[in-house]
Amino acid sequence: MTEIFLSFASALWLGILTSISPCPLASNVAAISFLSKKIVHPALVFISGLAYTFGRMIAYAALGWVIINSLLSVPQVAQFLEKYMGKALGPILILTGLILLEIITIRLPGLALSQKHHTRLAESGAPGAFLLGFIFALAFCPISAALFFGSLIPLAINSKSSIVLPFIYGIGTGLPVLVFAVAIALGATSLSRWFHSLTKLEYFMRKITGIVFILAGLYYVLIYLIKIS
Repeated sequence: MTEIFLSFASALWLGILTSISPCPLASNVAAISFLSKKIVHPALVFISGLAYTFGRMIAYAALGWVIINSLLSVPQVAQFLEKYMGKALGPILILTGLILLEIITIRLPGLALSQKHHTRLAESGAPGAFLLGFIFALAFCPISAALFFGSLIPLAINSKSSIVLPFIYGIGTGLPVLVFAVAIALGATSLSRWFHSLTKLEYFMRKITGIVFILAGLYYVLIYLIKIS
């Protein structure tokens, strides 16, 4: 039970950290701000933000299911992962930690919507907001890619949870987004100040998480590769 709780908590934390990273946070706030301009009633703004968040959750759950089940459906790959996943986890965590600390930098191809399609989705209400969230979730930047592919996927494979953990990760990515949706719906005037504070908080949280990942990775290296008990 404790192991399951830790897996759920880890997936949720990774999602929250992803959501408040500069790249995803900026796209989330921009999307919801754009949606709010197209909807007059505050309640509909919240519903639209909820649909946007749900779209992100479904995207991560679907992507996690496809990746993990594709790997585990091949007997040779499944046996390889079962045999070597523990040994690979240490280097993966260390690499992810180095990316979070920005000691190692990577570049990923961008995924962007044209202004025409963006406007069309925003004007189509909750269904459009859902699709917008789904698409934006797949627009990985280096930090979100490191957290999803380098941390969540190995965690989900190790826990044999192809849907639940990615879905919880999606919930984590949506929590701050919902806060901004509520703020916009209520007409909060200090939204930019909160955005600036959250960005500063993300910097320290990401650095701490990166250090924890490196320490955890070193532990797994010592246990599984060097075999120090």
